[in-house]
Amino acid sequence: MASVASPVIFKEFCPLYYLLNAIPTKIQKGFRSIVVYLTALDTNGDYIAVGSSIGMLYLYCRHINQMKKYNFEGRCESITFVKLLSCFDDLVAVGTASGRVAVFQLVSSLPGRNKQLRRFDVAGIHKSSITALAWSPNGMKLFSGDDKGKIVYSALDLDQGICNSSLVLEEPSSIVQLDYSQKVLLVSTLQRTLLFYTEEKSVNQVGTQPRK
Repeated sequence: MASVASPVIFKEFCPLYYLLNAIPTKIQKGFRSIVVYLTALDTNGDYIAVGSSIGMLYLYCRHINQMKKYNFEGRCESITFVKLLSCFDDLVAVGTASGRVAVFQLVSSLPGRNKQLRRFDVAGIHKSSITALAWSPNGMKLFSGDDKGKIVYSALDLDQGICNSSLVLEEPSSIVQLDYSQKVLLVSTLQRTLLFYTEEKSVNQVGTQPRK
């Protein structure tokens, strides 16, 4: 007997006008009008995070259809990477063109969750554009990579409000991708892919030939 085929579901893909209309196309700075470019994007089931060329992070909550804005103090600089994480608390990590990295611990209306917006900074290690960010599933570890090949590990204690960062690896070419699981960090650069074992601090290259 022939098996019954599962029904085909058609989906329509269209621009998210409700999201785009909540982000200004230009801002006024003194006598100048500055065009706002969208430079980074990440999504999960709860949020859509959009980074911009003016250093503003736009965070759209999909459950209550509300847009919030977060920024870095000081000079305006382009956001180059954003990474969301939903664990016990909702977190978003943000990297910029000059190497600044910040973590925002978002406010939640759910009982027992965070009730005050907090920010943690990865201080002074990166000196160039952030190209990759990766979370551990519990939000206690954040790895950041830049276009000069530096990878920084940040240990976060959300209860104590502490973020300790250290340089764990330095590659000769730009970092293009990071992913973390089970004490192993997957690192892809312009030249090679490797596995970095965070406990042993050892490296195992994937493949033998460098990328062309």
